Formats: sequence, C-alpha cells, structure tokens
Amino acid sequence: MGSGKKRIEKRKSEHIKIALSRDVAGREITTGLEKYRFLHQALPEINFSDISLSVSFLGKPLSAPFLISSMTGGTEEAFNINKNLALAAQERGWAMGLGSVRAAIENPATAYTFHIRTYAPDIPILANLGAVQLNYGYGADHCRRAVELTEADALVFHLNSMQEAFQPGGDTRFKGLLRRMEEICRVLEVPVGVKEVGWGIDGSLARRLFDIGVAFVDVAGAGGTSWIQVEKHRTEDSVMKAAAEAFADWGIPTSECIVEARREIPGGFLIASGGLKNGVDAAKAIALGADLAGFGRSLLPAAVSSAEEIARRLKQIELEMKIAMFGIGTVNVRELKGTDRICNIGERPF
Repeated sequence: MGSGKKRIEKRKSEHIKIALSRDVAGREITTGLEKYRFLHQALPEINFSDISLSVSFLGKPLSAPFLISSMTGGTEEAFNINKNLALAAQERGWAMGLGSVRAAIENPATAYTFHIRTYAPDIPILANLGAVQLNYGYGADHCRRAVELTEADALVFHLNSMQEAFQPGGDTRFKGLLRRMEEICRVLEVPVGVKEVGWGIDGSLARRLFDIGVAFVDVAGAGGTSWIQVEKHRTEDSVMKAAAEAFADWGIPTSECIVEARREIPGGFLIASGGLKNGVDAAKAIALGADLAGFGRSLLPAAVSSAEEIARRLKQIELEMKIAMFGIGTVNVRELKGTDRICNIGERPF
C-alpha cells in the first residue's frame, strides 16, 4: 500500500478513536437551539396515534425526517459501524450518509467498507467527497465512481476548510470551488448536495449553492463536534495544538444557519445537523425551517455496539419528536414546519 493510502487509512482510524474517547465538542458555543422553546398546547385537538413523521427525500419515502450524517469509512472498524448504521436506518426508515469515499477511490481494497446497499436496499444513501478534491485532480469521473461504488442516490460535497487548515498535510486550495461544483452539478447523473462539517453554512452561501444547481444543503452548524478539536488531538505539533485553542468557539450556531438559509432560499431543501442530541432538538430544527434533521457523533457509541442498539436510539429520537409534536398540536411534518408555536425565549421570556 502506498504511503498516501496508508496515511488516509491511519487518519480515518484515528478519527474514530478520538471521536469515541475525547471531548471534541466546540467550547463556549452551542447550537443555539436551547434559545428556542415550543409553546405548549394544553388542548392539542389531535390523537397521538394519528401523528405521522413520514416524508420523502430524493424520490424515496422515509418513515421519519431524519438523516444519519456522514461519519466514516475506509477501515475494517468503519465497515462494521457503517453496516450497523445501515441496518438500523433500513429498519427505521432513515436516510444515511457515508464518510468520504475518497479512501475507496484511492485504495480500492477499502471499497468494501462503503458497500452497505445490501443492508439498506430501500433508503436514500448519500455518497460523500471533499469538495476541495476538485482542486486536486478529481473530476466528474471520480464523482461517478463514488456514486457507483456506494450505489448512492446522491453525491454530497463536504466543505471542511478549517479542518484542512489544522490537519497535518491538509488540502487547503479552496479557490474556485464554486465553479467546479457547478460543473459537476451539470453533468452528474444524480443530485448533488453540499454540507459543512460542523461550522455552518450561512444564508448567503446557501443561496449561491442553490444558484449553481445544488439539490440540497446540509447547514451542519456549530454546537457539536469541532474537527479542529479532533485534529488537535491528532497532531504532535505544539504550535498547532495551541492554535486550536483559539478556535474552540469557531462557527455559526446550527439554529442561526437554519433561520438564515431558510430566509434566503424559501423553497430549497435544507438539512439541519450539527450538535442535535434528541428528537426535541430535531423538532425545533424543522420548526425553524429544515426539511430533515441529521444526527452524527451522538449515534457513534451505539453504532460501535450493534445494529440493535443503534435502532433503539433511532426509535427513541422518533418518539421524542412525536411527543414534541403532540405537545404543540401538529399531526405531521408539514404542520410542524409551518408552526407558529416556537419562539426565541430572548424575544418572548416565559
């Protein structure tokens, strides 16, 4: 195996280990969702049994408006995690994103770690590549390969400039990427989405992304995992470790991303991820304007354990959202998204 391939595999393994064992959340920054509260409806005028979470995404039905966010791939451990996530996502009717497929493109021996379609034949699956790779030789053929390898319904480009700045040997040539992504949107046979990795996409960028033909945007705001903190634990460079501390509160809170993006693109398909912990957080995200809610690192410990454990966790999140909807009298996701029974507690103190 070449040194570059070994380096990618080693990095993926370290990322999993650090995410499971270290505190990698941003500090002194939150999702902002705690600033919002639902207005309790004492007489909801609906039956709990009538509440439906069903939606559609990429032309496929989902039992709930949820996405397992892109996390990992490229190692044996990653395959087991992805398999457990896929089995649970299929059982519960969630969409699922994969970690960067670059590992499989550059080292075909790791391609099996992304082969989850057999475990999840019916759900939307998202292939994933770093957008910056379009400035390092990747083109439409690489994007097609990522989709073919994973039998995916769409391709997502992730934006991780801050992580690359702190990553040893990081790829930091981000100039001109909007135009390159536009070219891929024009020629790729499946929809293209764009996501952040935990520092947020603001309204202005969301609008520019939809203008170039992107089908959906995952704002992936701040308040959850900070990849600067992950890379801080990887590096042996004392200067980089110290510099990482200065960026512990970097990013745009998830709630602000949702509100801004929805204001700028009223009809665009929005996914909200970044620090969501439970079904109430997800309900708030959708009430603020998101179409789907994404969960990532909070699912990782269960995913390492078993498919059954992760399925129980997904079921709990669904129940929490249903109870939140019952508490404000909304019977489906369309009503939740249009509810006026959510307020910023700074503007309306209780």
